[in-house]
This record gives sequence, C-alpha cells and structure tokens, in this order.
Amino acid sequence: MAPERKIGVVTDYFTKIGVAAVRLTDGDLQVGDMIRVRGHTTDFAQTVDSLQVEHQAVQRAERGSEVALKVRGRARRHDEVLRVEGGGS
Repeated sequence: MAPERKIGVVTDYFTKIGVAAVRLTDGDLQVGDMIRVRGHTTDFAQTVDSLQVEHQAVQRAERGSEVALKVRGRARRHDEVLRVEGGGS
C-alpha cells in the first residue's frame, strides 16, 4: 500500500451535492491527487477531479486554504483527508 500523509480535515459535508469542505491543515492539494477520507465510519479513496476555493475552480490549493471537493462517499466532520503519495497522475 502506498504511503499516506494527512493534509487536512473535513469541516462540512453537503449531502445533496456530494461535496466536502476541507481545511488543508498539513499540506496542499491539487487536481489529480489521490486522496483517502478516513474517520470513525468513513473510509474511501478517490482521485481529486475538481477543487474550488471560494466558489472559484482552482488546479491547486495551498496549506491553510478551505477547499470544496466532490467526493464519491459520504464524508463527516472531523474525518481526516490523507494524500496517497505516488497516487494520481
């Protein structure tokens, strides 16, 4: 299994649109990265297809940013967001 590094935490989840709001506390994130969302009842991995910062599409978000991203599973507040090193394109 590829190494994983914590990059942020889920601050909110919007059920109707399947979007998680994530605070990047420990690293940056870019389109194409492979991530894993993990919590008490959450555990799924996916490639980041799109990122938004303040409703604007971006290719990359720096540590300290609040980002929104479409997720394929249900995320919950306080779930960890990990980047799978060597994943994605």
